[in-house]
Amino acid sequence: MTSENSNTLNSVEAACDVLDGLQELGGAGVTELAKEVNYSKSTVHRQLSTLFEKEYVVKDDGVYRLSLRYLDMAAHVRSEIENYDVIKKEVDNLAEETGEVAQFATEEHGRVVYLYKSKGKSGVETSSNVGTREFLHSTSLGKSILAQMPRDQVEYVIDRHGMPTKTNNTVTEYEELVDELEEIEERGYALDNEENVTGLRCVAAPVLDGDIILGSVSVSGPSRRVKGDRFRDDLPEAVIRTANIIQLNSKFS
Repeated sequence: MTSENSNTLNSVEAACDVLDGLQELGGAGVTELAKEVNYSKSTVHRQLSTLFEKEYVVKDDGVYRLSLRYLDMAAHVRSEIENYDVIKKEVDNLAEETGEVAQFATEEHGRVVYLYKSKGKSGVETSSNVGTREFLHSTSLGKSILAQMPRDQVEYVIDRHGMPTKTNNTVTEYEELVDELEEIEERGYALDNEENVTGLRCVAAPVLDGDIILGSVSVSGPSRRVKGDRFRDDLPEAVIRTANIIQLNSKFS
């Protein structure tokens, strides 16, 4: 699983793969983890021993797990996000207003990264959580961000991550995606019509600071409830208004 990039260190790459594998498995022994990350057991054991000594993992009866050290790192990363308090307040208001799940996300390394999530009184559980990474092409959050990017940057993202099929409705052709991005840029919001999760629709609007893409705000709900005028008019109006408030506070903070 080593990289062909000459600027990377194989040992560091292996450590990252081991940590990703532990997160994916929710904890594992050496044998199970070696199979998951496709490294030899000796390599995985050396990595885990080093990570244990540096307190990045813990061990209990032969099972390794990520340590609580990541909570401190996560808190630090969140403290670095400008206007986080404004984002939280406005996303909470959006969830309360719509009764659905409202979220704020940004782009990092060509993926959507969820920064805050709030659940309204009728909101349903979704697979996304703070820190979850998703593809840009299959989510309304991602598409609203892609629509603000130069086309060469969009092409770079798609070349790097591809356009995998998430549901029967996922757009998997690049030219079709570009056509949709042009529509999104013109109308100011993006739609996810069960393209990332079957049975779930989502509406999102970008949050900008001039030419800088700060992120995107969204509302998600079950397709049986998010439909018709609510999907095409009411929720878009709500997310655009919320995006504008966050954007305005960002300019004058």
